[in-house]
Amino acid sequence: MSETKDTDTQDGDTGASGGNTRQPRAGGGKLTLGRTVESGHVRQNFSHGRSKAVLVEKKRRRVAPGKDKAEGPAVEKKAAPKTAAKTAAKAAPKTAAKTAAKTASKAPADAGSEAKKAPARAARPEREARERGNMVLRTLTAEEKEARDRALVEAREREKIERQKAKEDAERRKIAEEAARVAAAEEAERAAQEEERARREAEAKAKADKEAALRAKEEAEADAGADEPADKKAAAKTKAAPTPIVRKREDEAAKAPPKRTPGAGNERRRGRLTISNALDDEPRQRSLAAMRRRQQREKRARSGPAEQVKVHREVTIPDTITVQELANRMSERAVDVIRLLMQQGQMMKINDVLDADTAQLVAEDMGHTVKRVSESDVEVGLEGEADNAADLKPRAPVVTVMGHVDHGKTSLLDALRQTDVVAGEAGGITQHIGAYQVRMAGGERITFLDTPGHEAFTTMRARGAKATDIVILVVAGDDGVMPQTIEAINHAKAAEVPIIVAINKMDKPDVDPNRVRTELLQHEVIVESMSGDVQDVEVSATQKMNLDKLEEAILLQSELLELKANPDRSADGIVIEAQLDKGRGPVATVLVQRGTLRVGDVLVAGTEWGKVRALVNDRGEQVKEAGPSEPVEVLGLNGTPEAGDVFSVVEDEARAREITDYRQRVLRDKRAAGAARGSLEQMFSQLKESDKKELPLLVKGDVQGSVEAIIGALDKAGTDDIIARVLHAGVGGITESDVTLAAASNAAILGFNVRANAPARDAARQQGVDIRYYSVIYDLVDDVKAAMAGVLGPELRETFLGNAEILEVFNVSKVGKVAGCRISEGTVKRGSKVRLLRDDVVIHEGTLSTLKRFKDEVKEVQSGQECGMSFENYQDIRPGDVIECFDVTEVERVL
Repeated sequence: MSETKDTDTQDGDTGASGGNTRQPRAGGGKLTLGRTVESGHVRQNFSHGRSKAVLVEKKRRRVAPGKDKAEGPAVEKKAAPKTAAKTAAKAAPKTAAKTAAKTASKAPADAGSEAKKAPARAARPEREARERGNMVLRTLTAEEKEARDRALVEAREREKIERQKAKEDAERRKIAEEAARVAAAEEAERAAQEEERARREAEAKAKADKEAALRAKEEAEADAGADEPADKKAAAKTKAAPTPIVRKREDEAAKAPPKRTPGAGNERRRGRLTISNALDDEPRQRSLAAMRRRQQREKRARSGPAEQVKVHREVTIPDTITVQELANRMSERAVDVIRLLMQQGQMMKINDVLDADTAQLVAEDMGHTVKRVSESDVEVGLEGEADNAADLKPRAPVVTVMGHVDHGKTSLLDALRQTDVVAGEAGGITQHIGAYQVRMAGGERITFLDTPGHEAFTTMRARGAKATDIVILVVAGDDGVMPQTIEAINHAKAAEVPIIVAINKMDKPDVDPNRVRTELLQHEVIVESMSGDVQDVEVSATQKMNLDKLEEAILLQSELLELKANPDRSADGIVIEAQLDKGRGPVATVLVQRGTLRVGDVLVAGTEWGKVRALVNDRGEQVKEAGPSEPVEVLGLNGTPEAGDVFSVVEDEARAREITDYRQRVLRDKRAAGAARGSLEQMFSQLKESDKKELPLLVKGDVQGSVEAIIGALDKAGTDDIIARVLHAGVGGITESDVTLAAASNAAILGFNVRANAPARDAARQQGVDIRYYSVIYDLVDDVKAAMAGVLGPELRETFLGNAEILEVFNVSKVGKVAGCRISEGTVKRGSKVRLLRDDVVIHEGTLSTLKRFKDEVKEVQSGQECGMSFENYQDIRPGDVIECFDVTEVERVL
């Protein structure tokens, strides 16, 4: 049954494909064609109640006969005619196409014969299909159907891609053709402009030649005949005159912009559409700015891209400079500078600071020249030029008296000066560096510097050794070489100055000078009596014995040194001491080394400057000037300089202010750098020091050197547990601001040879600030050490008693857990401190509350005995734990 149906379908398909006619079915009616257009009326409604009848036609898509039937039914059939149907479906269109092609190519005369043969050709595949129709075709499997569907989908995708590619190729060709057309148009326009310019140049050249020939002719005629009529010359000039005007008009016409064709700019986008713009029929004209922009674009297009020439600059580089500032000075991009630094292995940001050497390398790599400058250039020329040998004159020697404390340095100096300085010193020891000038019997002058012998004044001794020409080493004959004596020897050797040994206190009965000479040999000081080159003199300050020999030794040594200086120049020297006097203000004791210091000079000393108001010598007399090797006190500075600073005289106040501003800025930077975060080791050390206790203090002294020595002694007094922190140190009396700072910081105030004024005392009394006064540095250091020990409190020390092992744990009512123990080491006392160890780990530390042996309370249990123990407020005890017993004792701290 199904076979017959498939055959009929195949026959119908074949007939439709071959003859393009529809076969009537067995019981069918007449043969007709269906309507492809369906029409009807639809009423369309509008606003305000209006409506309109509209004719609507719907067209059907006409399907080519035999195409769908050849593909659709034949695929879905399960019988054999599938292959035949496909063959017939493919063969019929191909045969018809070939027949149509042949018929169209032949002459009209053969049209009749070909028309007769066409039905026969079309019927041939139909007969072949009918003959194969009796065969049973195989049904397509699901895999074959999927494969066929995939092939169809891929074919469609390929076709779609090819169409898209063809479209893109067409657009690309269109763009290329448009670009070629525009380029050709521009080239043609450029050629036309070149041709026009060449034509104008040729015309201008020809006209210039013509005018030159005409002028030459006129000059020749003027030379030839001076009696020529004037009207003829005027006519010639009138004839030649219009030429420049015509040339000018031609140039203006050539430079004038081309006129806009009406209606050519209608496609240009307009601005806002208004009624006036819509009703305006006149074409819109280009503005003058638009024309100018167009000319500039054309000019740039003709000239091509301009090459930028790199400008090489002279870059001024200071000591430090940021990356951004360096890029700005070179007129380069900061990104390029950072890239160059990264190539050199330095990862920098735009705000990072470069040193001068790195900045110079970067600038030179980028092709610039470098000019190195420094902020310290303001100090260039401050010391002046070197002195000529002809200008040098002899000067007095500067002698520094050094030695151990209480060896008679100041007494010896008093004997030389015929004064009594020791009587006015607190504690009988020198605590300042003093400067004096002594006139000998023969008229010679010697300047003495007296330095302290206390161990805290190391800096003063070093400063005195640097400022001196000769060092007198005073050694007590009954005491020998002491620590500060050794230190003085080292300072003298470091300063490379000669030493004269003065063995003092020779009036005492138990004096042994040979012992002193022998001890000096250990420190490489060999006196003349032991075949050395160091002079030694045995003196007695109290009996004034051999003082003349000491003076002769000093003068002999100064003659060997040939000490000279130029007094006819601006002065410079060193600041020996500085203090803040209540009535006179900042006072600096200076030693002039070169030149002459006069009243009215502008002086720069360290970070301070001022105009000299007065000069006071060592005897308290005011002088107008001070020459080389003369010590004087200077009044008029705006602040207290540091002891040891070098002073110089400058030309004006502006230079002095510039120098001091630079030095103050450098000092601030150093302090900020010291407070900044350092390396990892420094961070760990700061963390370790943060656990220390601090004793805050404020120190006020009479002179700068004393304050410096006190700070050094307090730094040495600190330990690993506590340090003395000096919040503020200054020269002068104690003021109310010092009391306010001490109250805010909970600090004590130490006054060394200074006192507090009345407002400061009242404020200290109200705020409870402790102010202590000292005149001897020994007492100050001892009191600070005692205060530091009090801050720390007594030291706790542990004393081991014994160990006990827990054998069993018992629960006792009203008591809790009791540990049955055996004493394995030492003894255990009731009330002692205990630690509970479990697996060698401390899990509890407390006090022993109960200690029993059998049923009796006992005070202690010896080693090897058993006992019962219980802890205060702790019950977690287990068999196998170990109890460690110890006592804690308090020991007073001593720094």
